[in-house]
Amino acid sequence: MPRPFTVIENQWITLADGTRLAARIWMPDGADADPVPAVFEFLPYRKRDGTCTRDESTYPVFAAAGIAGVRVDIRGSGESDGVIDGEYTPLELANACELIGWIAAQPWSNGSVGMMGISWGGFNCLQVAALKPPALKAVISIASTVDRYNDDIHYKNGTHLSAQLSWAATMLAYQSRSPDPDIVGERWKAMWLERLESEPFFMEEWLQHQRRDAFWKHGSICEDFAGFPVPALVIAGWADGYRSTPLKAVEGLGDKAKALIGPWVHKYPHFAWPKPRMDFHAEAIAWWNRWLRGEENGAEATPQVRAYIQDAARPALRREADPGFWIAKDRWETPDMATFYVEQYGALAPGMPIAGASGHDRYLKSPLDTGIMAGEWFTLKPDAEMALDQRLDDAGSLVIETAPLVEAQDFLGQPVLELDIATDAEIANLCARLVDIHPDGTATRVTFGVLNLAHRGGNAEPKAMPRGQKIRIRLVLDAMGYRFRAGHRIRLSLSTSYWPMVLPPPTDAGVTIDLASLGLALPKLGAHRVIALPEPANPDPLPKYTELAPAETARGVERDLTNGLTEYTIYEDTGLTEHPGTGLATRQVRDELWSIAGNDPLSMTGTAVWTCDMQRPGWFVRTVSTATIACTATDWLISASIRAFEDEVQIFEKTFEKAVPRDFM
Repeated sequence: MPRPFTVIENQWITLADGTRLAARIWMPDGADADPVPAVFEFLPYRKRDGTCTRDESTYPVFAAAGIAGVRVDIRGSGESDGVIDGEYTPLELANACELIGWIAAQPWSNGSVGMMGISWGGFNCLQVAALKPPALKAVISIASTVDRYNDDIHYKNGTHLSAQLSWAATMLAYQSRSPDPDIVGERWKAMWLERLESEPFFMEEWLQHQRRDAFWKHGSICEDFAGFPVPALVIAGWADGYRSTPLKAVEGLGDKAKALIGPWVHKYPHFAWPKPRMDFHAEAIAWWNRWLRGEENGAEATPQVRAYIQDAARPALRREADPGFWIAKDRWETPDMATFYVEQYGALAPGMPIAGASGHDRYLKSPLDTGIMAGEWFTLKPDAEMALDQRLDDAGSLVIETAPLVEAQDFLGQPVLELDIATDAEIANLCARLVDIHPDGTATRVTFGVLNLAHRGGNAEPKAMPRGQKIRIRLVLDAMGYRFRAGHRIRLSLSTSYWPMVLPPPTDAGVTIDLASLGLALPKLGAHRVIALPEPANPDPLPKYTELAPAETARGVERDLTNGLTEYTIYEDTGLTEHPGTGLATRQVRDELWSIAGNDPLSMTGTAVWTCDMQRPGWFVRTVSTATIACTATDWLISASIRAFEDEVQIFEKTFEKAVPRDFM
């Protein structure tokens, strides 16, 4: 029988330094007499109006299973006191450890705490676990990373991701919002003004660390996999930028980790797209009962890797479902590789390149707007945020492909590309995409990888390319789980641009690729079992709020053929929705524009504007946050501004500008 529970809308938790943090708690009835385990989630995304839909889809289910849910706003967010000081900072992680101690000491707690989250919460639950707070017994990490430098929204093998500006703008907007007066009372305006005045613009700090230095090593659990103390269930989706993390986790953590990878965007698996979904609630409850209650339910015997193998997926304006099948590997081992080389007629063929072969040079310099079909680095919806048909981008790329496959080939893991390459510039980017060419010509991006050639030897100490000299490089692409069907072709697409996802280097450099040297290794699926994963019983688990104005989304590309300018636009309006329990109505609008001239990488600009509204009858507040990036040959030029309004009257304004030297970028 489901256990009755009570929702505590706000619980103040006072830290040792006097800061009050705001928590929402789902408490099983009778826990004082019959103590229960707790699951803790620690985010800056506002429990009151930011994550409430997903919280209300999950924590009531946990509470009905006798597991308390404790959702806490990080300092400076939601209704919590103070001002945020950055992303995954020592203060944030120390606060999390203190909160875990507080939870474990409550009379309703059995002393065992789990930590869970997606994205920020998926990151910090791994990072907090690495600090070994005694009461933390297990984690579930979704859409996260074990390497903050190379597998997040900032940098990828030394290339600069545009998502860094997008996310800095998002956090500026999120942190600029007012606390809810219904919870904090008359203090709301003073708290709001303190945040507006003191919150940092995160991008300045991120740009000051363009190499993989101590800043990025902090919080990257790959620095000490051996010291990680607790079981970790690590989940991701093939449609998301964090797709490689589950396999990296099991490779690094061994028996402490379980990997689960579906076809999904950046969402919880019980309501993610594309389908099929999986019953995350049942999976999580079994995990928590095993590690927080000691229940002998066999969770530790779950296969080390479970993955959805996409079977000839197709790009679409909305990808409702991807064809494929679930597989299990009881133990993850380094995959055997299927190798390909470029044969004499320029096709991709099974086999290895001849050792020392050379002399088949091809020059490549892609149009600077190659990449407009790439979608977002991390995806929230199964529409144009996902990669679309690759034929437009392939037109600006060097493409090499197999003959039609005689039989299907199945892969799981990270592909590896090796080749000899030269450039006349000290810095150039190379993007490699693996593409499924359907019999009708449709081109599905399966996975990709990018490399700033100055980072070819590592991301800590980049070195300029020697001009005109061929250098052997190795590029590891993101993980994939994919079946190329018989009759399809495997295409390797190479480009020197991947804009706007990847920002260009300071010069429009071409590269010379020796095709005779090129070797592509694809990870074979190998021994496995085909399995079935239960889907959630409720196909629509998110609660419904009152819609006062509809949502709207638009994404487009405009080419000015007269002036050689390409503009990429993003518009996202959440609509105005009112929570039926709190009466709080909110709306967020993202308006983003990227532009570049076809022959000038220094023409690149990006602007992101966020408008955030909160209202009740008789109360209305709005913030307008703007963040921009441009560049010179030597500097990144960033700026930001915040304007705040109360009842349509501007009460605050702050601006920020900074030039940050480019460091091998």
